Amino acid sequence: MKKHRAVYCAIAALALADSAAFAQNFPSKPVRYIMPTTGASELVGRLAAQGMSETLGQQVFVDVRSGAGGNLGAEIAAKAPADGYTLLQVTQAHTVNVSLFKSLAYDVVRDFVPITKLDISPLIVVVHPSLPVKTIAELVKIAKSKPGAINYGSAGVGTSTYLAAELFKIMAGVNLLEVPYRGGAPAQTAVLAGEVSVYFAPIATALPFVKDRRLRALAVGTAKRLPMLPEYPTIAESGYPDFEASNWHGIVAPVKTPKEIIAALHAAALAALKKPELAKRMLDLGFTPVGDQADEFAAFMRADIEKWQKIVRQKGLTAE
Repeated sequence: MKKHRAVYCAIAALALADSAAFAQNFPSKPVRYIMPTTGASELVGRLAAQGMSETLGQQVFVDVRSGAGGNLGAEIAAKAPADGYTLLQVTQAHTVNVSLFKSLAYDVVRDFVPITKLDISPLIVVVHPSLPVKTIAELVKIAKSKPGAINYGSAGVGTSTYLAAELFKIMAGVNLLEVPYRGGAPAQTAVLAGEVSVYFAPIATALPFVKDRRLRALAVGTAKRLPMLPEYPTIAESGYPDFEASNWHGIVAPVKTPKEIIAALHAAALAALKKPELAKRMLDLGFTPVGDQADEFAAFMRADIEKWQKIVRQKGLTAE
């Protein structure tokens, strides 16, 4: 028995030594950064990937795998080798899908290890100029006068654009008809073309069109007015004090990725966010850099799961 125990200990020691050596040489090849959604999320991901590439000394290349509300890319990442060479960018959809879908091909919590939250990104309610409203109160009034006649675009069931609209519907007591799209880019194209009237848009992608008056902004989804757009009220101060909905982006890796590699990836992500030119670019686009610790990001995601689970259950929402 003692002999067997000694053999097991020797094997374990060799495994630890191999793991440490592997981590010291990381990365020795390009790192795949899976992007499960498009639109504003893609802007964040490409900036983060570029910054991490400079720090790691290897290319971090973006692999867009959008579809199924982010589930397609998440499933691919969950099944990838846990060696640090596959990363997944996650958004609010990641923490909501566990409630929206009766069955997933992966476990939102158990199959991934958090690295860091990259940013918080406000949402802004925009309408096509053909809709004769300039305030949230006017939107509610016309929506109540024509139940189900006013539609809104979403980047897919479970995305921040979808959940913000559904939360608003509950609080305002209105019936807006959802028109889902496969990602933020086509959803925004739809509201620009007038295919849909309302969009709870990521400010990063909507702001240029608000400025050139191709879209009309009504209010922002943050708890307080934005310093960059002080002229626009919050939805909370427009009569719905408990409303708050913003998007966020973070990075996770397949579970069992060695902790030394997670630490290296975390350090690379934080170094990227601290680069003055990258931070300025993110702020200019409407993203507020965060860069928290892995355990803080894990706690944040657990709280987000609970928050939106209540909305999903209250509305009886399902993606299946």
